[in-house]
Amino acid sequence: MSLHIPQGPQRIVCLTEETTEWLYLLRQEARIVGISGYTVRPRRAREEKPRVSAFLSAKIDKILALEPDCVFGFSDLQADIASALIRQGVQVTVFNQRSVEEILAMLYQVAAMVGQAPQGLALLEGMRARLLAIEAVGRALPRRPRVFFEEWDTPHISAIRWVSQLVGIAGGDDVFPELATQSLGKDRIIADGAEIVRRNPDIIIGSWCGKKFRPEKVAARAGWQEVNAVKHGQLFEIKSADILQPGPAALTDGVEQLHRIVQQWAGRHA
Repeated sequence: MSLHIPQGPQRIVCLTEETTEWLYLLRQEARIVGISGYTVRPRRAREEKPRVSAFLSAKIDKILALEPDCVFGFSDLQADIASALIRQGVQVTVFNQRSVEEILAMLYQVAAMVGQAPQGLALLEGMRARLLAIEAVGRALPRRPRVFFEEWDTPHISAIRWVSQLVGIAGGDDVFPELATQSLGKDRIIADGAEIVRRNPDIIIGSWCGKKFRPEKVAARAGWQEVNAVKHGQLFEIKSADILQPGPAALTDGVEQLHRIVQQWAGRHA
């Protein structure tokens, strides 16, 4: 009898985008047999891999037909999908990363699971170094802008924890820091838009979960004309794929866009 020791899972289904992007960055995309329908990073993944899930739902039969030896999911929001697969005997690993440090930890764990711990660590050290460099520039600002990050517009939902942290790293101050620790969107709802006006952000960033941000609609909201960000035209969009995925995108392209927005504002207020 010969016993083979597998070098990590060989047939992975990724129910969210961040693990797909990370496996491609690790050059381990051959292990992926199924992806989320929302995947856009890297773009070629949509052409190369079958799409088997949305965020809150999945095609269980289609996933089972792919014969995965591991399924990667994210958070309690995918608990029902995970439960259905576990009952069918599938190994499921669900991560629950909500902060920058937790994102880094998750990425390292995935790299280790596919036998790429050294390569993963090298990539993560590069991300970490860039985050620290951006943070140093932000700390040197004579004045930090107050930032309102809007994850959804009706109702208003403010930034989740990793986004709030990245705003801080970029040199801004989240105007709703007390809500950032709430993992669920329903717990970050700002029922009264007048409270946003009262906190008077210098910058407003919209990332409406895949829906196009409409700065003219924000500017036209009743009572918002005296908000600094509206008065000075400081309304910006960062695509959800770049900032609302708790993975490589947020720690690279997402924070770089925040950095540019804050630095442009700082240049006008030097």
